[in-house]
Amino acid sequence: MPPVIRLTVKKDSQFDLPIARLSLKTHHFAFELGRAFFEQFDPKGEFIADGNLHADITLDKTERVITIGSHITGTVRLTCDRSLDEFDHPLDIENQLLVRYGDEPKELDDDVLQVTPETLTLNIAQHLYDYIGLALPMKKLHPRFQNEADDDPEAETKLIFSTRPEGGNPDDDELDDPRWAALKNLN
Repeated sequence: MPPVIRLTVKKDSQFDLPIARLSLKTHHFAFELGRAFFEQFDPKGEFIADGNLHADITLDKTERVITIGSHITGTVRLTCDRSLDEFDHPLDIENQLLVRYGDEPKELDDDVLQVTPETLTLNIAQHLYDYIGLALPMKKLHPRFQNEADDDPEAETKLIFSTRPEGGNPDDDELDDPRWAALKNLN
């Protein structure tokens, strides 16, 4: 039987924060997030095609807890759900990650991690990618479609398909179908 070869994606070590070497005070880091960053997580560019983002990281280390604040600004390249045209979508994101010390490394909550006191570095690449992904709109529309009436709840509803004759009464549909008449007699 041939040996099994497993490929794992190694996240770029440039996003490692050296938490063991840092003194008990506030530290600042800066990262540029571009195409290479997004290709680590999505090689085909299906979710985020590209981006030009700047991440400012503030790490406040105390004896028991490390608080990592992130402020990410810039643009990501998205594909419009309607026209399939690519466009730049602006982002301005602020998040906070708490890291506490414990017996074993584990994720306690979305924004709370536990690491052992022996942990030397903390890679924040996945967290940055998640923050960006969560900040994206559910409906990705090119800016030229942003102001259309279908996004306005006050606008008239557009009917795309109907089997009812024009000007017909919705109550007449039930009377025309003999199956409904038979069901009404089942009281």
